Amino acid sequence: MSSTVIRPALVLLACLTVLTGFVYPLLITVVAEIVFPQQARGSLIVMTGKPIGSALIGQNFSDPRYFWGRPSATTPQPYNGVSSGASNLGPLNPALTDSVKTRIVALRALDPRNVSPIPVDLVTASASGLDPDISIAAAQYQMDRVGRARHMSVWEVQSLLSAHTHARVLGFFGEPRVNVLELNLALDERQAHRQAALSAPQ
Repeated sequence: MSSTVIRPALVLLACLTVLTGFVYPLLITVVAEIVFPQQARGSLIVMTGKPIGSALIGQNFSDPRYFWGRPSATTPQPYNGVSSGASNLGPLNPALTDSVKTRIVALRALDPRNVSPIPVDLVTASASGLDPDISIAAAQYQMDRVGRARHMSVWEVQSLLSAHTHARVLGFFGEPRVNVLELNLALDERQAHRQAALSAPQ
């Protein structure tokens, strides 16, 4: 093959490598840092100067004082960002049926007085396995349990739930949703303030 063919091909390869491998990613990174700095840095939630999680990745809550998120199918641990993905179990797969039944039993055991239908997002994992949000119905299903565990009124829990409900994207994409980590942090903060007020000298 003559040099008249090889040289232009190598020059084109080098130019495209620099353009798509360095210039374009750098440009996108700079634009993202300027326009969407919070999202570009992982949508981290920071308290007392330390990151405690991301608004984009769920966490595994099992204490009855907290709202529980959507189950995760990632391995080796739940909400593992490295292995994001669904279980790929079909609707007739016995393993999926068994896991859903186990989750239903756990939810009923924590709140036996609640006979309401359990919202589906509390017993099934999302496609990513990292979903940080639950539906309004899933949050409302857990309100009584959380309120009793924290000795808070339903009205207090409902007010926090309403304050941390996110509307549809652009007003029409998706459904209203609740970020579980943000809501649980708000619960802890409200309870800490109340305990501080009770222990303050009169």
